[in-house]
Amino acid sequence: MRKQGILRMAAAGMMAVAMMAAAGAAKAQGSAAAAGSDTVLKPAEMEKLLPASVYYRGQTANTQLRNSGGVKFADGFYVLATKVDTGGYATGVAEKYQAYFITEVPLKVGGENLAAGVYGVGFIGDNKFAVTDVGGHDVLTVNAGEDAGMKRPMPLQIVIDPAGGFRLYAGRKYVLFSR
Repeated sequence: MRKQGILRMAAAGMMAVAMMAAAGAAKAQGSAAAAGSDTVLKPAEMEKLLPASVYYRGQTANTQLRNSGGVKFADGFYVLATKVDTGGYATGVAEKYQAYFITEVPLKVGGENLAAGVYGVGFIGDNKFAVTDVGGHDVLTVNAGEDAGMKRPMPLQIVIDPAGGFRLYAGRKYVLFSR
C-alpha cells in the first residue's frame, strides 16, 4: 500500500510538471507570435548591418548610411537599402544606380518577382523604378508612385504601406515591395 501511495504521488507530480511545461510552451508561442512581426529598421540600426562601401559594376561606392533603411522580417531575414555616392560612375549608370539593395528572401517589387540577391536600384524617368544586378544589367523595371502628401521627404527611407507590405522611398517617389 505504501508503494501505491508513492507511485500515485510520483504520477501526480509528473502530470503537474507536464501541465506546467505545456502552459509554458503555449505562453512562449503566444509571446513569439506577439513579438513575431516585421520590423522597419532605422539608419542607426543599419550601421551594424551595412558596410562603408559596396561593389557595383567594377567599382566601389561609399554608402550613405544616414540615408538607409530596412526590414527585419519576423523569421529573421532582412531587406536592406542604402543610398550610394555614384560620383565616379558614368551618367547612364548613375541614373539607375542610386541605392544598394539587398534582399535575403524573394520579394514582390511593384508586383513583379525579384529573387533574393544584391542589386543596384533607382528611380528613373516616367515614374519608373529600375533594378539592376551588380554588373549593371537590367533585372526589372516597374511603375513607381509619388506621395505628394509626404511632409518630410528623405533621400531614402522604408516605411510600412497602409495596404500591406512596405514602401521604399527616395524623396517623394516610392515603390511597393512585399514577400
